[in-house]
Amino acid sequence: MTATLPGFTFDQRTVEIGGHTMAYVDVGSGQPVLHVHGNPTWSFYFRSLLEALPDAGFRAIAPDHIGMGRSDKPGRDEYPHTLARRVADLTAFVESLHLDEPLHLVVHDWGGPIGLSWAVEHLDQVDKVVVLNSAAFPLPADKRIPWTLQAARLPVVGDVMVRRFNAFSLGALVLGSGGWMVHAEARRGLLAPYDSPEHRVAVHAFVQDIPTGPQDPAHPVLVRLAERLPLLDAHPVQIHWGMKDPVFDATILRHLEHHLPHADVREYDDAGHYVLEDAADRIVPRVRSFLTTGR
Repeated sequence: MTATLPGFTFDQRTVEIGGHTMAYVDVGSGQPVLHVHGNPTWSFYFRSLLEALPDAGFRAIAPDHIGMGRSDKPGRDEYPHTLARRVADLTAFVESLHLDEPLHLVVHDWGGPIGLSWAVEHLDQVDKVVVLNSAAFPLPADKRIPWTLQAARLPVVGDVMVRRFNAFSLGALVLGSGGWMVHAEARRGLLAPYDSPEHRVAVHAFVQDIPTGPQDPAHPVLVRLAERLPLLDAHPVQIHWGMKDPVFDATILRHLEHHLPHADVREYDDAGHYVLEDAADRIVPRVRSFLTTGR
């Protein structure tokens, strides 16, 4: 993939994390704002915030998880692709920045379990938190993952669908939008790093790591996060939620509100899972105001 894309002209920086090269964006100066993406996105997803926050006096930082975006894309035999490892990588990444003040945190999708798992273990390093269509607990008893995700988790079928035909990333462009599909610039950018089966290993592994019960490796990580999540309620939290999300839907939002009862919640009835693509014109100024003034 090229170093820059339309709408995403930020320079790439790199750091070695666990023997692999992690790419990241680091723009502006001032209090840091750490953006943690999910699957199958990358730092490109946060481009509207990366563009706006430096003008408001913030240092905007957005890493690409190993296997995603512009970071190294190791095979399964070279990297575990587990939630626990993702949290460890993020912890090492934050340590590599040598920050001398608490940071703000912005998370989306599986960036929620990753970023929030780091946050609840490093409360003194966290200032404000922004959550975009995500989760922070095991699958609730009243919730089942959609059949599309179940199919993508299957070893053979999922490998063909997700890795060979890129069905998960392509499907997310439709299912993740509040309209019929995300716009052309977003389509090009979100797909750019995942241009071959070899570059889609992490996308598939992320889906397979979704825990559906206590037997799954990610389950205890989410249990620990759910137990400690109320500690974040003492911090200012703002939630932006696309209500047309077929996975992180209103049920997930209500569970999140239960854990964070003092959060400022903004619902967008016309937006989907890629809420920042559908509603950037409303979300970006609200996030900037929240980080600046707390309102």
